[in-house]
Amino acid sequence: MEIEGLPNLKLEQAFELTDATAERSCAGCTIKLSPETVAEYIRSNVALLKNMAARGYQDARTILRRVAKMEAWLANPVLLEADADAEYAEIIEIDLNQIKEPIVAAPNDPDNVKLLSEVAGDLVQEVFIGSCMTNIGHYRAAAKVLEAQPAVSGRLWICPPTRMDESQLRQEGVYETFEAVKARTEMPGCSLCMGNQARVEDGTTVFSTSTRNFNNRMGKDARVYLGSAELAAACALLGRIPTVEEYTAIVADKLNPFADDLYRYLNFDQIAGFEDEGRVIPLEEMPRIEDILGMPTAASR
Repeated sequence: MEIEGLPNLKLEQAFELTDATAERSCAGCTIKLSPETVAEYIRSNVALLKNMAARGYQDARTILRRVAKMEAWLANPVLLEADADAEYAEIIEIDLNQIKEPIVAAPNDPDNVKLLSEVAGDLVQEVFIGSCMTNIGHYRAAAKVLEAQPAVSGRLWICPPTRMDESQLRQEGVYETFEAVKARTEMPGCSLCMGNQARVEDGTTVFSTSTRNFNNRMGKDARVYLGSAELAAACALLGRIPTVEEYTAIVADKLNPFADDLYRYLNFDQIAGFEDEGRVIPLEEMPRIEDILGMPTAASR
């Protein structure tokens, strides 16, 4: 599948769309992004790889060869494009301006797609915000929805996809909000998405940000809705799926003024000193202890 028409999506956002094409039985997917968007992501990855080499990841030569290739591309950022005369089995055009409310996948099939207004009011006992379909901005947004609110009535699971996300969210105080509403925080990874690290209660109704809602995947006889982290946070507060009006009041009106700050991504090249953070000093380069102390030691005598 080839997707185009959204050239300025961040890479993290684009991944959500390409990942979901597995439900169309796609063996692969591309999305046409601007060179500027891709370059932003590559610069961040260059800084991350240099950091890994500095911390002693092996093989440093292999890592730095990859860095050199990335930097060469950044000097001449050219992307592959589909041929102008390419033929397709089908072309589907979607006018995003016609989408006026959130869309969810209802129990228990990713193809069972409904508008929020069609499922509003359904009771929700458990909410899962996690999986590779989420990124750091989703957790900031969910925390903003939950901020200064009472403890959630059901069970709220929080599971960022990576430890780097978790570390940054803790530094920003986002986890304090999750703890205040009595959320259950999981070790970063798959957790409930695969259903092999944890399970929901039998027969429960779940609102999840995960990839798929097949029968018994998250728990025995569980009814699973799929939707956004922002909508999931609203479900956790209410114990049910909100109406469109409630969603607007609880989520949209609360988040829109802070969108630029909430939906920031981990651009490692913009973190001061990150490339050299945690640098490993080879033993032969370490100074002698007597040089540090300025006096002879028993060992040196």
